[in-house]
Parts: sequence; C-alpha cells; structure tokens
Amino acid sequence: MKDLLHPLCLSIAGTGFLFLLRDLGKSRRDPALLALAITYGFSALSYAISLTWVWVRIDRTVGVTNISVPLAQSCVVLVLALQATVLAHWSKPLEEARRRSRYFLAAAGAVIAAMTALFALLTPVAQRPKDFTQYYAHDPYFQAYLTLYITAYTLAELYLARSCWKYARAAASPSIAVGLRLVCVGAIITLGYSAIRIGTVLGAIFDFSVRGLEPYAWLCGDIGATLTQVGYFLPTLLSRAEDAHAWVMAHIHYRRLHPLWAALDQADPGITLRRPASQRAAILRGRSAHFPLLRRQVEIRQGQKMLRRHLDPAVRAASEERRKAEGLTGPEFVAAVTADQIHHALIRYHAGDVLDTPAEYADAALPVEADEELAHLQRIASYFTPPQPPAAPAERPGPTSGVRS
Repeated sequence: MKDLLHPLCLSIAGTGFLFLLRDLGKSRRDPALLALAITYGFSALSYAISLTWVWVRIDRTVGVTNISVPLAQSCVVLVLALQATVLAHWSKPLEEARRRSRYFLAAAGAVIAAMTALFALLTPVAQRPKDFTQYYAHDPYFQAYLTLYITAYTLAELYLARSCWKYARAAASPSIAVGLRLVCVGAIITLGYSAIRIGTVLGAIFDFSVRGLEPYAWLCGDIGATLTQVGYFLPTLLSRAEDAHAWVMAHIHYRRLHPLWAALDQADPGITLRRPASQRAAILRGRSAHFPLLRRQVEIRQGQKMLRRHLDPAVRAASEERRKAEGLTGPEFVAAVTADQIHHALIRYHAGDVLDTPAEYADAALPVEADEELAHLQRIASYFTPPQPPAAPAERPGPTSGVRS
C-alpha cells in the first residue's frame, strides 16, 4: 500500500514545491510563502525516503539499518511545524507570527532530537521497509520512540484541524476558506493513522495485534496528507490559474484590436510612439500583453481624435438608420455606428477631405469607465472593416525619342 500511494503523494508535493519555488524568487521577503515552500520540500522528501528502493539504498549508503525511518519521520515533524508556521503568518500579526514560528520549530527540534536518541538505542538488525512498525513493536525503546512521534503527530494534526476550521470562517476569499477546510478534513483523516499506530503500541503491551490494519494506516496517512497539501496549495493554484487566464485574455484582446489599430496607424503612424514587437515572439517568450494592450487602447483613441475633422454627419445618420434596422441597441449600437464612422473617416482622411462642421462620434457621450474601455473598443473592432487602400496613381508615359516613320 505504501509503495502505491507514496509516488502519487510525492508527485503532488514535488509539484507544489516547484511551483512555490518559482513564486519564491519573486517574493523572497514573504515568510509565509517561504515556510510553505519548505513545507512541500520536506513533505516530498519524506515520501521519497519512504519508498522501498530508496529506503534500501539510503541504508546501504549510510551503513545504518533502517536509518530511513527517523529521516522520513523527522521530515514529517518539520512539515507539521512549518504548516503551523504558515497558519501563524496567515492569521496573526508579523511579530506574533514570528514568535509562534520560533516556538513551533523549537518544539519540532526537541522532538526530533529525542526521536534520534531513542532510535540510537534500538538494535534493528533486520531491514524492514514495508512492516518496520509491526516488526519492532515489541521493542521497549521503539515503543517509546513511536509513542513520542505519534503524540507529537496527533497534537499537531489536532491543532491544524482546530485552527483551520476557525480561520476559515474569517478568510478573506472563498479559495482560502475552501483550502483551510480541506486542510482541516485532511488533518482529521490522518488521525486514523495515529489511532492505528497507537494501537500497535498498546497491542504489544496488552498482547493483541493490529497488523491487519496496517494498509489502512498508510491509507489514512497519505490521503489525509494529500488533502492537507491540496488545501494549502489551493489558493496559490487558483491565483496562478487566474493569472494565466488574464495573460491569455490580454493577448486575445490585443490581437482583436489589431485590425482597427493597424488601419489608424497606417493613416498616421504618429499615433504610435513606439513600434510594437511581434506578438508571436512575445507569446513564445512568455511575455505579458497587459502593458502593450493598454498602450494600444490609448493609440486607438488618439487615432479617433486624429480623424475628428473627417466625420461626416450624413454618414452617421445613415449608419444609425442601418444599424437600428439590424436590431442593434445599447452599447452594441453605439459601437457599430462608431466603427462605421471610423471607416468612412479614414476614406476622407486619405482623400484629404476635411469638413468644416464635422459630426461627433456616436460614443462621444457614452459614459465609459476605465474598466469598460477595453470592452467598448473590442465591440468597435468587431464591427470595423478597414477601407480599401487608395489606388496608386497610374504612371504617365514619358516623352519618346527617335525618328517617326
């Protein structure tokens, strides 16, 4: 059971560690993020050490039989202390969070030191990567070792369950609330692991066996730990998903505005202060389009101002009548008429036809907030058709020379 579940848990913990490690490079001063990244790192390490083939290789390399047991379980103790540290930084003022963090890490260090001392008193001559607990359950030193580890493990999980349920009620966002409740559920499930391990110690003392429950111990421990990891990572994962969605949509919006912008830029390149880079190259390099998109919005509006003296009132009246006949109303109607005005104004601009009494844009009186500006320009772009470029003047035949026959 262990070798079936641990690879899955290892992949989840390792993925979380790599994601957080990338974010950590941008926010090195965030103590909660640092603690969370280290949490996933030690969690992945504990799963890796517990894999049978890794366990055997570590024992051979170090030369101490079953040394993987205290190594993996020390990682678990550190994970529990770091999880409590993350909660402290999420819910308490910085100074109090730091004080609690020092307390949690000091307690973890004391538990690990005591576990190391008790393990040194064991004489584990047989390598037991699959049933170590059951095999050595009758050794009094191992009973003390396991009792200490499970007591610390159980107290930590109870603390996490209680704290996460409490803080979920006051969470700032739904994703954090759901994440904390997942941590709470995971912590409660891991108590099944604790109960079976405690039963192992009691069974050795009172002469009964819980060997048949060994698969369920790993099941409770791994499922609970996985839910805990997912719960801690859920807010970060959703934030990354929102960032990725915004990145994609910015490039889509940037592309949709291109025909409208290109027509205005062709008419007067002066509206573009800086020539845009290739969007395909930007996508391949993973660059954001947020700032180029903002600049493109400004340049389109500059282009509209440039065409102001070429707006024909008759064109606007005809466009309004036609668009009403199409059934357009509200913002769609305004955007369609504005697109028609830009189309015909570009034709007049290329012809040098300036009007003494130009019309107003259909969207001149439209109250557009800053966050609605992009949506409005997208609508204009969807109705806009670029005019045909002016035909090049035909070349006149030059004078001929020679004798006419």
